Amino acid sequence: MISPRRGPAAGRAVYAISVAAELVGMGVQTLRLYEARGLLTPARTEGGTRRYSADDVDRLRRIGQLLDGGLNLAGVAMVLELEGENERLRARRA
Repeated sequence: MISPRRGPAAGRAVYAISVAAELVGMGVQTLRLYEARGLLTPARTEGGTRRYSADDVDRLRRIGQLLDGGLNLAGVAMVLELEGENERLRARRA
């Protein structure tokens, strides 16, 4: 299924770590660090290779925005959790 972005569906994990890193302008090690800190969890192939979705790429961009705004990784984690909770509450209310 193709999303309106003219690419893979938002939740479909298709990007290798090097491609995801290039799409967001970050280093591969940075993406690994964010995963280790629990800021995102990319899908894995049967062989253990990370695969990133368009949603993961959007989350990485959001992490970058928050860091550029002066937050540290702990603050980023808190903001992402609060944003996720707000999204869940809105969905439940709708």
